[in-house]
Amino acid sequence: MPFILLILASLMLGFVPAGAEPMAEMPSPPPVPVILRMAAPEARQGVASDGTHLYAIDNDRIGKYSIASGKRVAQWQGERRLFPHMNSCTVAGHDLVCAASNYPQLPQTSAIEIFDTRTMRHKRTISLGFGPGSLTALDRHDGKWWAVYANYDGKGGEPNRDHRYTLLARLDDAFRQEAAWTFPAEVLARFAPFSCSGLSWSKDGRLYATGHDRPEMYELALPEAGSRLELRRTIGIATPGQAIDWDPVEKGRLWSIDRAKTEMVASVVSDGND
Repeated sequence: MPFILLILASLMLGFVPAGAEPMAEMPSPPPVPVILRMAAPEARQGVASDGTHLYAIDNDRIGKYSIASGKRVAQWQGERRLFPHMNSCTVAGHDLVCAASNYPQLPQTSAIEIFDTRTMRHKRTISLGFGPGSLTALDRHDGKWWAVYANYDGKGGEPNRDHRYTLLARLDDAFRQEAAWTFPAEVLARFAPFSCSGLSWSKDGRLYATGHDRPEMYELALPEAGSRLELRRTIGIATPGQAIDWDPVEKGRLWSIDRAKTEMVASVVSDGND
């Protein structure tokens, strides 16, 4: 198949294969299908799923919603001075583990906030202090924690550090860094002038990330050598960036948020082998 036809066919399927990524000025691929939308006033930063409930995340509040009924069953509200910017969460057992920072204050500091999913009570804080950026995303995979440290060109950015310094780090159970990778140049160009807002490993062990405002998601892979992640494909989604989470029960079901509409959105994403 001629190269240009391959690109057009890929766009129609909602993704662009590695080696044919759109440049920064190009539009996002068409979105994958949406199967459910749920209203949630807390859906301003991200969403997490345990398969039965959704957790809509705002800077200083979290709403717990039943997927079956769409109704809010519990809520947590914190003090904004203590929780200035919670960006994303992931469910690990009965814990809701959240990435937080002092964004847009400088110098950048980060923390991990942990909640009990059963009671929605705040259990504890793990302070990370200064780091290589603002902690925006956290996920559990293969017995390790995976964290994104965001950097920005303007508001909330450190002097002499822009979006190109955004970093993925693998952490141990004590949240100590074991290894780290930078993002592909073509993905960083799509992040600019912001950074990575969402990160989630799928059930089949694939890594996905989202930016701040583009309606697209990036399938990434750890490199065989070197320190830069590899882009496998760019997938169009129906929501503009922000934090995401794969449903742990329904394969191929991605949860994201539409912050303008304060909705949690479920989309169906193929594995790229169809």
